[in-house]
Amino acid sequence: MSDRRILLIIGGGIAAYKCLELIRELKRRGIATRCILTRAGAEFVTPLSVGSLSGDKVHSELFDLTDETQMGHIELSRSADLVVVAPATADLMAKAANGLANDLASTALLATDKPVLMAPAMNVRMWEHKATQRNIRTLMEDGIAFVGPDEGDMACGEFGPGRMSEPTVIADAIEAILNA
Repeated sequence: MSDRRILLIIGGGIAAYKCLELIRELKRRGIATRCILTRAGAEFVTPLSVGSLSGDKVHSELFDLTDETQMGHIELSRSADLVVVAPATADLMAKAANGLANDLASTALLATDKPVLMAPAMNVRMWEHKATQRNIRTLMEDGIAFVGPDEGDMACGEFGPGRMSEPTVIADAIEAILNA
């Protein structure tokens, strides 16, 4: 078992498929991954595929009776060396920037005492929106680190900033934080 561990929060967006390769890449680098899969994230990747690759239970429900008798959202957020949000959707970033906690992912983000790295992914118009940019500034002021987004073709057919960085780039950013 690796002595380096991250908590990966997989948000809902087409870029969620890249998280499967990110989990593989982290395993190759000796970094263990526990995962929270948001309800929206589960529309793009399955708990079975995430759990098979991570080799760990996939968490998704805030009010899971088994996990919450042990305050699972707190344990999850503190048992890792780093919390990574990928894809970091506009919704997840807005919740984090405003201290909202109405699901397992946002509650774990609010409960963590560990560094947080976000890998944004969204439509270019959403990325450029004043509210999103304001939330990013707030998160940066709060000490949240970011990797990406990249510029390129979007699943929606548009072009611009908003593509989630490639798994190897995210893994490099994770290692840089873990090794700091």
